[in-house]
Formats: sequence, structure tokens, C-alpha cells
Amino acid sequence: MAEQQVNLTDLEPAQLQEVKKQLDQELEHLTNSYSQLKQAQTKFRSCVENVSSLSPASKGKEVLIPLTSSLYVPGKLTDVENVVVDVGTGYYVKKNKAEATEHYTAKTNFVQGNLETLQKTIERKQENVQSVMQVLQMKMQQQQQAGAIQA
Repeated sequence: MAEQQVNLTDLEPAQLQEVKKQLDQELEHLTNSYSQLKQAQTKFRSCVENVSSLSPASKGKEVLIPLTSSLYVPGKLTDVENVVVDVGTGYYVKKNKAEATEHYTAKTNFVQGNLETLQKTIERKQENVQSVMQVLQMKMQQQQQAGAIQA
């Protein structure tokens, strides 16, 4: 969707309210996306911590293995040097601890870059909302003054 430049002072108050409504919706969507990315980043960081916490002493330890997001089965750790990594779209790959740590660190850094870009976009949208609000208030005051003069 290409963004169009519009002079806000050329718009009527009703049009400005529509523009504000649209900007608010976009801002809400962007904020939700930001929150979801933050959650993903937290999960990736947790994965790095979990992989690094594996030690030879962990061998034979009883754990719960997730089959789905809400179903876990009991199991025992037999190999503490290798882990199964979710590489996306339902694919899992066996990696050693260093490779898994590298994978999740790269994912964390990628998400961080996206978060920074998204934060800048959110700030721009917030500035746009403020601009629309200022012009809308100015237009409403002008209408009130014009109404007072006519009365």
C-alpha cells in the first residue's frame, strides 16, 4: 500500500476523523505486532538459556517433552550434547549445543532488528496521529468561532 501525501489543512473535520481512525487502527496493528515480536524474542532467548543449561550432570534427568503447546509427556535426557531445534514450518533439525545456541542467537538478533524498525514506524504513526489531532482541534475551533460570529 503506497502512502500518499495529503495536506491535512485541506481536509474537512469529518475527513480528519476518518484519517485519525485509520491511523489508530494501523497503530493498534503495529503495536500488536511489536508485542508478538517481543514474545518471540523472549522465547528465543529462553532457548539459548535452556541449551546452555544442559550439562553432563543433566544426563538421565526426567523432563516433560512438549508434543503440542498444551500436551507434554514425561521423558529422560539421554543425549546432552545434541538438541532438536525447530527451524520453522514444522521442520526439526538435530544440532549440537554450539550450533543450537548460534541458531537461536541469530534468530534473537534478527527479531531485534525487526523490533527496532517497527518501533520507528510506530513512532512515525504516533506523530501522524498527533498532527491530525492538532489540525482537527484547529478546524473545530475555527468552526466554533465562525458559528459565534454568525450568531
